[in-house]
Amino acid sequence: MEVIETALLGVLILIPARFGDERGFFSESWNRKRMADQGLDYDFVQDNHSLSRETNTVRGLHYQSPPHAQAKLVRCGRGRLFDVAVDVRLGSATYGQWVGEELSFENGRQLLIPAGFLHGFSTREPDTEIIYKCTDYYSPECDGAVRFDDPDIGIDWGLTGDPVLSGKDDAAPHLTDWTSPFTYGVAT
Repeated sequence: MEVIETALLGVLILIPARFGDERGFFSESWNRKRMADQGLDYDFVQDNHSLSRETNTVRGLHYQSPPHAQAKLVRCGRGRLFDVAVDVRLGSATYGQWVGEELSFENGRQLLIPAGFLHGFSTREPDTEIIYKCTDYYSPECDGAVRFDDPDIGIDWGLTGDPVLSGKDDAAPHLTDWTSPFTYGVAT
């Protein structure tokens, strides 16, 4: 597996090897032992799979606060999406900064997002599926969101039309109206 660092410490692009023949391919998307050998020791406890029917669907920017904060390993099962992580660890030199990566079935890339980052994505094709592992179970009382189009963050989602949003995401607060539950250097 190829591991590529991003501009945000801890957020990584993982590219699993694909072994193919005339039938298709095989790929090992996660191997705990091999990743731990590279210093990536995550205990994933939940897998999620969602479908977004329309292009320009935006989901995010989401987080789950301590004590149920989640690291995520995100990949695209079908279609194409732009996946984003935003550093919201108080005291971090990169607080409020973001990185994004196109994930698709074709490129096989994955984004590893530690706890302490907001996460969101926009779909670039209809019927796009996102599949992601989490290090903690979903906990409704710890669930939250920050506005996807916050000008202080300035994410270029690459939208080609109006965003398709949930009510929760449409009503999410801006970064300046929100207090982060995460602190740089403090384990969650």
